[in-house]
Amino acid sequence: MVEATLVLSLGTAALMGACATIAGAAEDLESDFGSQSNANSQVQLAPQVGYLHRYYNKAVSGEPVAYAFLCCTGAAIALALMAALKVNPVIALALGALIASLMYGVYATTAYMGRLTSQKRFGQPIYLDILYTTTPSIIAHAFIAAMAIGTFSYLMNWVLGQPFPFPILAMLWGVIVGGMGSAVGDVHYGAEREYQNKPFGMGLPAAQSGKIVQKGEAGLRNSIDVAGYCVKHGAPLTGFGLGMTVFSDSWREILFTQYWNGWGAMVAGLLLVLIWVIANRILEMWTRKTYGPYKTAED
Repeated sequence: MVEATLVLSLGTAALMGACATIAGAAEDLESDFGSQSNANSQVQLAPQVGYLHRYYNKAVSGEPVAYAFLCCTGAAIALALMAALKVNPVIALALGALIASLMYGVYATTAYMGRLTSQKRFGQPIYLDILYTTTPSIIAHAFIAAMAIGTFSYLMNWVLGQPFPFPILAMLWGVIVGGMGSAVGDVHYGAEREYQNKPFGMGLPAAQSGKIVQKGEAGLRNSIDVAGYCVKHGAPLTGFGLGMTVFSDSWREILFTQYWNGWGAMVAGLLLVLIWVIANRILEMWTRKTYGPYKTAED
């Protein structure tokens, strides 16, 4: 009986990790579609320094706050459907994510129109084709992220026995996935795509603020081009980071909570963090030794 419960819990942890991987990748691409990431300020500033563009410029808010709202809304609707109407959990989670992503699309549309309207004085036009083609992609990826996070939050509450209601868990994981996208995936959007004519790693001098790359491989660049680029590295790395976080956290809780009156899980978590810090430091030192210091164009 104990072995069966353990196998079920570990299988659930693996499924949660898979959902988190999908959610992280979708979140990063959605933020790339809408310029809602660390480099967004450069898109906002570009028209003011004479760099007109065709990027979808929304940034409803910072990614962590936006995804806390998105995921918590979807999970709360799903919980209401399950509790009041006895809707099947899978259908309820899908409907909740759909409604939340449509609400998110409304905010994206108004933010895009409002931002570019305020930049009329700098000659920045509103491209309706960008609005029509990019908004559905934003909604679709927001749906995937909300569905995946709602699902593993529900599993965390229902199977693993987390005491918090799963909408609260979804809100917390929404904050985490937004922070993960900003920390892991956005370098591919900003440093490598918006400023690809600068040597990687040189940073952004103040004199270059707003001077983003406007032209793509064929014509003017748009946000779909950026997402197509970031799907190669930025999105998978973001998904991998979140997936590893969720799986590692669930794994150590399942296996070690039974020891030392629950402190075994805390000790295992601290050891995991220590191992990751040491591995990251070794990787950084190897990279610097192998490739040398970054150089600027003037060097």
